[in-house]
Amino acid sequence: MSTDRFFNSKQIITYISIPKNSKNYELDFAHAGNELIKTSELAQTNNALAAINGGFFNMKKGGSVTYFEKNDQVISESTTPAADRKSDTYVLNGAIVIDNEHNLVMEEFNDDQHYIDSPDELAVLVTGPILLENGTALKLKETSFVTKRHPRSCLCTNDQSIFLIAIDGRSDVAEGMNLKETQEFLLTLGCKDAINLDGGGSTTLWNKESGIVNNPSDKTGERPVSNILYIRNF
Repeated sequence: MSTDRFFNSKQIITYISIPKNSKNYELDFAHAGNELIKTSELAQTNNALAAINGGFFNMKKGGSVTYFEKNDQVISESTTPAADRKSDTYVLNGAIVIDNEHNLVMEEFNDDQHYIDSPDELAVLVTGPILLENGTALKLKETSFVTKRHPRSCLCTNDQSIFLIAIDGRSDVAEGMNLKETQEFLLTLGCKDAINLDGGGSTTLWNKESGIVNNPSDKTGERPVSNILYIRNF
C-alpha cells in the first residue's frame, strides 16, 4: 500500500501473509553458499510461493555474517567476536528458529555454540534486532541504524498469521522508517512478535504470481543477497 498516514511521511508498504498453523504451507530458508544471488532467483530455484531477503551478509565476499544453520548443517558462524556482540551498538540480537516440529520461533540469540550443540532445530538464522515480543515493542539501542529512516524487511507473527513485510525507502515516493516507527507500524498491523531482517538496498519481496512486488532502492535494481526466507508448499 502507498500511504502518507504514517509518521507524516510518504510510505510504500507491501506484505504477504500465510496462516500460522497451516498444513499446506511452511517457512523455510535458502542460501547462496559463498556467492550472492538475487532474492527472486533463489526463490525460483527453490520453487517458492513467496520470499523475502534474509539476514545480513558480506557484500564483497558473500556469505552470512551471523550464525546460520539449515538441516543440522552449520552454513556460517558469527563473524563478530563474542565480546563485541555485547557492545552498545550491536543490534543482531535475535534468532529465527524452525524447530523439529516445523514450528516458527523468534528468540533472543545467545551464542553460536548453543545452536551447534542443540539437536532441537531444523534451521536457525541470527538477525535483528528483535522488534516485538508478545505484543510489546522492545527497547532499542540508540544507534543510527535504529534511528534513521531506511527501507526495512521484517518477519512478524500473531496468533493467526505469519507476515513477510517490505517497507520501501530512499526515494521521492517512499521515505522508509526508522526502527521505532517500524515497531509502531507492526503493532498497527496486528503483529505480536517481530524481528528485523537485512534492509536498505537488500529489501526485496517476491511472489510466484507477480515477481518482485516492492521497489528495491538500489539504482541497479534488485540486490544479490546471501540468504532468503521463503514460503513453500508443505
